[in-house]
Amino acid sequence: MKILVLSDTHGDISMAKKIWASLDDLDLVLHLGDYYEDAEKLAAYVRTRVIAVHGNMDFEGDSPLHRIIDTEYGPILITHGHCDRVRASYDKLLYRAEEAGCKAVLFGHTHVAVNEVIDGIHVVNPGSLTRPRDGAAGSYAVIETSEDRFDCRIIRTDGNSEKNGGKNSKAKAGMLRSILNYSDRL
Repeated sequence: MKILVLSDTHGDISMAKKIWASLDDLDLVLHLGDYYEDAEKLAAYVRTRVIAVHGNMDFEGDSPLHRIIDTEYGPILITHGHCDRVRASYDKLLYRAEEAGCKAVLFGHTHVAVNEVIDGIHVVNPGSLTRPRDGAAGSYAVIETSEDRFDCRIIRTDGNSEKNGGKNSKAKAGMLRSILNYSDRL
């Protein structure tokens, strides 16, 4: 399965349209919030299924804050991330993914691209196409999955890319994670 992952387009899908036109064989487009309406506009433009979640700047509508996407690799949790306080740590996000049995979690909100594996879970933030906050060009992700493979590339709008992040790390043990690790998770 080949998936285009976008987040935080904030009312401007012109770059998303260019990206879609440059990619072939896409099976799915995921929009991780801010703005949900952008996902709806993109769905009317592309010939590929678009799935989206609400972000913190999406004030109307009843779309979900979290969804689980089934892939041949396994379940993938998608969310904007603001309800999981991803700017502070990934603890809550990882816990939500772990509890749902997800092998990967995709989120937005921070406008900073992330591509790493933490505690065996692929953690991906495509960054923002229109308003990056890390001093780099806008970015998006392309994920290719198979039964035993999860390949992710973060691609910058200036042409640079990074594949699979190369990081395998353990989540930082914050207070919440420590409590959860040593509790019955009731």
